[in-house]
Amino acid sequence: MGYPQPPPPAAPRHRPLGRLASPLALLALMWLIRVLDAVLPGSFNGLAQHAWNPATLLGIFASPLLHSSWAHLIANTVPFLILGCLVAAQGTARFWYVTLVATVSAGLGAFVLALPGTVTVGASGLVFGYCGYLLASAVSAAGWAQRLLQGGVALLVAAVFGASMLTGLIPRADGISWQAHLCGAAGGVLAAWWIRHRRGPRRQGPADLEWSEHGARGRLG
Repeated sequence: MGYPQPPPPAAPRHRPLGRLASPLALLALMWLIRVLDAVLPGSFNGLAQHAWNPATLLGIFASPLLHSSWAHLIANTVPFLILGCLVAAQGTARFWYVTLVATVSAGLGAFVLALPGTVTVGASGLVFGYCGYLLASAVSAAGWAQRLLQGGVALLVAAVFGASMLTGLIPRADGISWQAHLCGAAGGVLAAWWIRHRRGPRRQGPADLEWSEHGARGRLG
């Protein structure tokens, strides 16, 4: 007589370390572009957006990948890696969604608010977007467990990057694009709100961390 066999164990839906591949791949692309920019004639920065120039509007999507110098890229690498991995730990789909919203928000902000002809490059609009998302998602998290977890993440973010984040939102005359910073942070907050609205008010469990369940002036970002 045969006996019923238990179903095979379900394969894990996502490996936690696998989620970090997305920010690592995006950062690797930034470094590759910078290497090519250093060895090839010309500059990829010409692909970036130019404020108030509609012909360069699609450069919004290229600008976060471009950097004006090695020092500029290195300065953005550590905060991008830390904050990007914190967002990606909540899910691959969520990481790319927040990245897209922050890219568009930071890019449009610099496009509209900067002086005509200003070229904005750099990943710091994304950095501010990730920071805004992490802080806002801690406030809107459903359930005390998630609020405590994400609140701890938000406190870590504020402690490590708080001072530089606040000064980066203030208009300055040193070529730093406060417009991209401010609008990138706003995009991160907006992404957190949209994700929360999509999930609805039901109580969330650990599985819900994965959202996809069942001549120009230069500005440095």
